[in-house]
Amino acid sequence: MTESDLGVFAEAIAEIAVEAGKAILEIYQQDFEVTQKEDESPLTQADLASHRIICDALAHLTPDIPVLSEESSDIDWDARADWQQYWLVDPLDGTKEFINRNGEFTVNIALIRYHSPVLGVVHVPVSGVTYTGLVGKWASKHGQDGMMNHISIRKPCANPPVVVGSRSHANPRLSGFLSKIGKYELVSMGSSLKFCLLAEGKADFYPRLGPTSEWDTAAAHAVVLAAGGRIITLNGKPLRYNMKKSLLNPEFLVIADTDRDWLGLFEDY
Repeated sequence: MTESDLGVFAEAIAEIAVEAGKAILEIYQQDFEVTQKEDESPLTQADLASHRIICDALAHLTPDIPVLSEESSDIDWDARADWQQYWLVDPLDGTKEFINRNGEFTVNIALIRYHSPVLGVVHVPVSGVTYTGLVGKWASKHGQDGMMNHISIRKPCANPPVVVGSRSHANPRLSGFLSKIGKYELVSMGSSLKFCLLAEGKADFYPRLGPTSEWDTAAAHAVVLAAGGRIITLNGKPLRYNMKKSLLNPEFLVIADTDRDWLGLFEDY
């Protein structure tokens, strides 16, 4: 797949995400069973239905590119260590939000190339909104009405800055670091929508001091990068993918205005 192909694939991937979202909504509107995976995280029929739709579509679209999905993540490190590019999928990001029926869940599909996202689609089934990021090119937001708008991060950041936090994974120790900012506005939200708030210029900073997996972040990571933002670990280096046996991310910061020293808040961490 060449660089010129990515723009064409962006539209196709968005369509796949929308189809998966429709399947999720069908289950969302019914009574559904919740089971637990081995790690005790919740699993629903919607996770599995979305997974099947996406993986089947990707296998048809790009049969030579491997797929790593949350629901088929038991691929040996020896098998994936040499992957130069692959699809990284979270069929239903925010399963807890899905179960709580607050609408804050997404479908995430990313193309990873040489350990970094180059294309990402985040679809929000309840609102019908789709965020797409083609890194180095453009980021966009499609509404349910079909209207497309290019999006970008807010720079300089708001005063006071808007900080995004997780709705389902509150982190008390974070408040100590954020107190160094001074006055700020905190917005709580589920799933990869937190990243998208920064990408479309509605928030300024999202510090994640808790566990996430690579499929949780990859698609929205691409959207943030394409919109002009940055995602770094607490050692100041870019967040990267498929670099180790574990698929857990290190803690990281999502930054809109890169001229501000957000990392400095955590220098004593």
